[in-house]
Amino acid sequence: MFKCKFKNKLTTKLVSLITASAMALSMSGCALQMSKVNDAHDLAVSDDNYRTVYEIFVYSFCDSNGDGVGDLQGIISKLDYIEDMGFDAIWLSPVCPSPTYHKYDVTDYTDIDPEYGTLADYEALIEACHARNIHVYNDMVMNHSSSEHPWFVEACDYLQALAPGEEPDASECKYLNYYNFTDKESGGYSRVPGTDWFYEARFWSGMPDFNLESEAVRQEFMDIAAFWLSEGCDGFRMDAVTSYFTNDTAGSTLALARFAEDVKGIDPNAYIVCEGWSAQNDYARYYESGVDSMFDFAYADSDGLIAGAVRGTVSPDRFVTSQIAENELYLSYNPDYINAPFYTNHDMGRSAGYYTGEDAQSLVKFAGALNLLMSGSAFVYYGEELGMKGSGKDENKRAPMQWSADPAASGMCSGPAGMDSFAMKYGTYEEQVKDELSIYNYYRQAVRLRRIFPVISRGQITEVVAVSDDYALYLKEAEGCEPVLIAINFSSEKVTMEIPDAYSSYSVLGGVLNTSKDKIKLSSGKITLPAYDIAIITEG
Repeated sequence: MFKCKFKNKLTTKLVSLITASAMALSMSGCALQMSKVNDAHDLAVSDDNYRTVYEIFVYSFCDSNGDGVGDLQGIISKLDYIEDMGFDAIWLSPVCPSPTYHKYDVTDYTDIDPEYGTLADYEALIEACHARNIHVYNDMVMNHSSSEHPWFVEACDYLQALAPGEEPDASECKYLNYYNFTDKESGGYSRVPGTDWFYEARFWSGMPDFNLESEAVRQEFMDIAAFWLSEGCDGFRMDAVTSYFTNDTAGSTLALARFAEDVKGIDPNAYIVCEGWSAQNDYARYYESGVDSMFDFAYADSDGLIAGAVRGTVSPDRFVTSQIAENELYLSYNPDYINAPFYTNHDMGRSAGYYTGEDAQSLVKFAGALNLLMSGSAFVYYGEELGMKGSGKDENKRAPMQWSADPAASGMCSGPAGMDSFAMKYGTYEEQVKDELSIYNYYRQAVRLRRIFPVISRGQITEVVAVSDDYALYLKEAEGCEPVLIAINFSSEKVTMEIPDAYSSYSVLGGVLNTSKDKIKLSSGKITLPAYDIAIITEG
């Protein structure tokens, strides 16, 4: 497989992609591995960790047995859909046994929650995904367990059995050191029932925090990682890494580094992406741990740089140059980092609620494309490709995937208990797949363009060729990849921009993302873009 050496000194293995249509990309020296998908396009198989990842909240995605709860067999039944969209990895929300619907409070780290299926179902999912060259990442909850986890229950039972004034002895109950117990009451701690002892539980009393300084806890999680890797898991999404040690970035980074060292020792190719919901300068520091990726929160949510660029509160120049600046920031901590851009996730309001007015649907599409044009491994939350709604309480953000308008249709889930009843705005998959201008078909094109042009994910912006209040034209390059110019109209009006003579060789319209039926035109060194449209321009 061809290895692509980046100008930003990142090294990765490059695969190129071509379509079975008139588009042919010249990727000098590339050996191609091709994977057939349903519309006669050929997409290459990436053998590195630059991927386009689909986040699945398992509970609400697809129900295979009619109980209203999504499950692993349901995901298997939708792999053709995921593959056809162009995704080459999925991130599963926690699948281990848990007393809650979201399952971020785990009671057994080496099994599958019965609501979702069995280990045999997980193995079948892995096999089916790998047959399609789709990687699978598990959600790893290392900050805390459930208060119903046997480790915690045994520790509490021991403390409750102590005589008044008797000091606990970890040699009598090793699980005392798995958690943070104290006889001092303070914020962020909950009382062990029937005792004067307290335990750290920063999220809520049902999620006791682990003592990640403990070598025994480290060994437990190394064993847990080894178990899932042996099952065929390709990596881990690490939950809440900035909470490993409260207000202690160095301590949390060290705990993460230890886990990364253990995982990479088992499988050097395992991918690790981390949630650090904090300011960019803070989560950037976690790259020192040696993990592959940190979620790029600066661009996400209703107040992030993507939404700001779409609304016009962030200028095109700032949106583009901020990507150049963050590359230098992340490189300063880890020369082998892979960015993890995303727009929304299971903790955020759905993006369809960010925009109103007659251009709302175009803005939903456009924002999704801005995420998918960023470098690294881009993540898309299930249902965003349909413009699903969902805001307010968490249950609303995790509504059932809209396969059909019929709630009793095969695969449809009931959604979390307590979820509000609300109508979706843009229709279901069954409706959108028939509409060439739907959000679904736009997202599908955007995801696939990421794979048709490897430089989009593996390269970096090396020059801002032209920029104004309305548009941006920039060059993306990576040594060994075909470079591209990316032209973006950030405005609600048609714009025309000149391509400077220095870039006159860029004369082929390689790929387009249209929000309407208006056409993009490229000729005589000029490109005309209708409102909110995007063009990929290659050398002719």
